[in-house]
Order: sequence, then C-alpha cells, then structure tokens
Amino acid sequence: MKAHVSSILLGVQDMDRAKQFYTEGLGWKIKDNYGVSVFFESDGASPVGFYGREGLADQVGTGAEGTGFSGLVLTYVVRSEKRVDEIMAEAEAAGATVLKPAGALPWGGYGGTFADPDGYIWSLGFSAQGTDQLYAE
Repeated sequence: MKAHVSSILLGVQDMDRAKQFYTEGLGWKIKDNYGVSVFFESDGASPVGFYGREGLADQVGTGAEGTGFSGLVLTYVVRSEKRVDEIMAEAEAAGATVLKPAGALPWGGYGGTFADPDGYIWSLGFSAQGTDQLYAE
C-alpha cells in the first residue's frame, strides 16, 4: 500500500451545516452532490467529501459515537503568515472554534488551529524554512 490518500471522507452530523461552513465560510466549490455524500473541487489534491456520520460509520463497520481527540489532524500549508491569518479569520467567522490562535510555532514556523462544526481539526501553517513543502495554495 502506498503512502497516498485517494480521498478524505468526513462523517458529519448535519450535512447542510457542514456544506454551509465550507462553501460559504471557506469558499469551497461543490463538485458532486449525491445527497448522501458531497465531494468538493480538489484542485489536483486528494478530494475531500462529506457523508452522514451514522451512515459512514455503518459503512466502515464501527459506531458513530465518539468524543475527544480522534488522533486525526488535517494540515493546510500556505505560503505566508498573512494567509494563515486570513484563513483563521474566515474559519472563525464561519463558525469554527479556534483551538490555537495563529502565532509562532515551537519549531520555527507560524500557524494556528481550528475545529470545524463537526470537530474536525485543521492545522494551518507556514514556514519560511521549507523548500519542498506540499503547499495547499
């Protein structure tokens, strides 16, 4: 198995709320809307989609309930501190919970962290030190 993700599916409690957060709040564009699931324009990266949390849990053979840190963090690397600040502001205005405000990171970069309305954690980052980073934008 290769170190590659074909797509990222997030189980959401409220499909309409999740779509609103990502489309109106963060500017994502819907590529495919199947009712039970939604996929967004990926811009060449791994596609991200939503599926009803209960249905997705059933599909993969687990329970839908869960609390606390899941051990999963979605990382979004950008090319400037200013862009980190802009995205953090967009996310907060759209209803995200800021977990760590943007600022200097212990390893020398700059970043912040927020949770979307379903609790999925996004870590935004910038580093002037990296030369071969996988930039999201």
